[in-house]
Amino acid sequence: MVALRPESDAGCTNPTQAHHAHPGRAELWRLSATEIAGLIRHGLVSSTEVVKSSLDRLREVNRHINAVVRILDEDASRQAASADTAQRRGEKLPPLHGVPVTIKVNIDQEGLPTDNGIAAYRELIASEDNPVVRNFRDAGAIIVGRTNTPGYSMRWFTDNALHGLTLNPWNAGRTVGGSSGGAAASVAAGIVPIAHGNDIAGSVRYPAYCCGLVGLRPSYGRIPSFNATATGAASISSALMAVQGPLTRTVADNRLAFAAMSREDVRDPRWVPPYPPAPIRRPFRVARVTEGFGVPFHPAVQAALGDAGRALAAAGYEIEDIAPPSLLECAELWPQLAMPDVMTMLEPLVTKNGDEGIKRALALWSAAFKKYDARDALAALGTRLGLLRRWRIFLADYPLVLLPISTQLPFPVGLDVKSEEATAAIIAAQAPMMAISVLGLPGLAVPTGTHEGIPVGVQLVAAMGQEDLCFDAAETIEAHFPMATPLDLLKKP
Repeated sequence: MVALRPESDAGCTNPTQAHHAHPGRAELWRLSATEIAGLIRHGLVSSTEVVKSSLDRLREVNRHINAVVRILDEDASRQAASADTAQRRGEKLPPLHGVPVTIKVNIDQEGLPTDNGIAAYRELIASEDNPVVRNFRDAGAIIVGRTNTPGYSMRWFTDNALHGLTLNPWNAGRTVGGSSGGAAASVAAGIVPIAHGNDIAGSVRYPAYCCGLVGLRPSYGRIPSFNATATGAASISSALMAVQGPLTRTVADNRLAFAAMSREDVRDPRWVPPYPPAPIRRPFRVARVTEGFGVPFHPAVQAALGDAGRALAAAGYEIEDIAPPSLLECAELWPQLAMPDVMTMLEPLVTKNGDEGIKRALALWSAAFKKYDARDALAALGTRLGLLRRWRIFLADYPLVLLPISTQLPFPVGLDVKSEEATAAIIAAQAPMMAISVLGLPGLAVPTGTHEGIPVGVQLVAAMGQEDLCFDAAETIEAHFPMATPLDLLKKP
């Protein structure tokens, strides 16, 4: 339990002490979701105080980073008042009671536009909540705003003509990541302790990496999702690879958010219940990947893998430098599946409604990737099944894989619209994320520190439904390498 300092004594100025200092009520935004929920549950603070602190922080920092593009202050304040009433009545409180969260603008939230960063959709008003939103509400969370994304959520950079550019709180010259860049910035800057994101090629893990956060891409089917505003049929590859996931500053908060988000919703036929615990002898072997994606790793990325490996070894994990089957082939299946499928469906919409950034980015993707047709996509489905079988066999011997998130440090802002060569280099660097998306396995981004002031981290991957193995290992890494979030300052490029 976290004790509160008097209001006059508030002001923890060193962000590295954020999880250890006892902030005053005006600085409740510094606390984790786990701490906030505990304080509210024990009646030490009110939901109204917590939400006010979150909204005050939002107004203070959002003008510098443009993370939240729709502020829901009145609605959030009403929800907080209702939460306090429930507390006074002695009602049983849900796990996220009074905890502020943000929602990305590409999923439905009743009464609000699902604009996905596109001006043509600014009046596309949702008639009902996406299951993610409903699950957050049922868990007691209070939504304080909706976060920015690139147009159509299809870039690893967060910028669009409707809402503008989101800046990385660590360094404004480096990408905040994408497509859940607004979500990541809202957490790193202390607006909320939990943000919703989604991931088809790294859109949770990469923003987490760029912002020094924990970001989960869960197993296929574990978190339900459905947008009533989406009237067309879903593409095969997006149905297989697109998932919802949380971004947080701590592993404990990510566990908490994942549990809340993964409750069943009958509107998503892909949903699967929790998997039974894996019968794994402990300590177990961890496969560390230090090569195998066809490009050299940045020295800081190699160092992060070494640091994480040593932390895990000190906790009793058996670290072995060995690669799972066909790493590069898994990554190369992503464009073989998605380019003739999701991109073919998206191209007419981008041509009609897209801004210059998404038009340019997707044109460069098409130029950088090999040319695939529908037959290639169908063949990729069969290849995927064979690769997943080989990975399952491998994971029986090595229940956890430690590998990069990206082989390079976070890229300079706007690099993906510079040239075909730059786009090809970016795609090559993101292979560790794309490979895991193809397989549908859980992937957890966890930070290990910084390199010259820029966050760096690693990715933990386990068998389907074994998120707990990733969380357990991430907690060990987190204990060795605590991150300086939430951040107090926006560094200039």
